[in-house]
Amino acid sequence: MRLTVYSDYALRLLMYLAVKDDGLATIAEIAESYGISKNHLMKVAHELGVAGYVETVRGRGGGLRLARPREAIRLGDVVRQTEPDMMLVPCFAPGDGDCVIERCCVLRKALQKAGDAFLGVLDGYSLADLARPRSSLRSLLALPPATPGRSARPAAS
Repeated sequence: MRLTVYSDYALRLLMYLAVKDDGLATIAEIAESYGISKNHLMKVAHELGVAGYVETVRGRGGGLRLARPREAIRLGDVVRQTEPDMMLVPCFAPGDGDCVIERCCVLRKALQKAGDAFLGVLDGYSLADLARPRSSLRSLLALPPATPGRSARPAAS
């Protein structure tokens, strides 16, 4: 199983916002922290906003923040959102009748189970889990130490 760069960027953006905690983050600062493309990150941020994972604040002093508590964002859901075509092989496509063994193919069933297991494992993790090594992540992302007691989004009850 292999995820696209798009999903990788989506998860990284969410992780950044999860450890930022203190205010809004700009696409430029996130891109610079990770050393990734600002243009690609803008597309990802837009989709995450439409999906309800990220809130955007426009204008001077604007930026991004999580739209939901970290604990409420499941990695499997994010991957399903950013990888709508989870076909492992071409015969997973609807109406693909090109395979001569399709009617009795066990491989297709095995690959489907593997894909389901992959997403099932991701469903067991939340964004809060990814943000646990908080101080280390903040340091590696060149964020200043967190202000105790401040959080952009309250934890889920």
